[in-house]
Amino acid sequence: MGMLTVRGLDPVVQARLRERAARHGRSMEAEARALLAAAVMREDEPIDLARRIRRHFADAPIELEMPDRTERQRPVELTA
Repeated sequence: MGMLTVRGLDPVVQARLRERAARHGRSMEAEARALLAAAVMREDEPIDLARRIRRHFADAPIELEMPDRTERQRPVELTA
């Protein structure tokens, strides 16, 4: 296994990493490993914007009404 030393880490980032590690029940080192692995793996995945949008809004309490479609669309007039 490789070893990595991170110097000059912002104290706020360090504190948030500590809090995140505690929430997940792991050490700061284990949390940093998990974050790095997830970031590198995501980089190789193709971006599916539609899936990301659906996932983001999946639990949103939004109800949209469909507009009435009985009226015919007007033809488009193109002028040069």
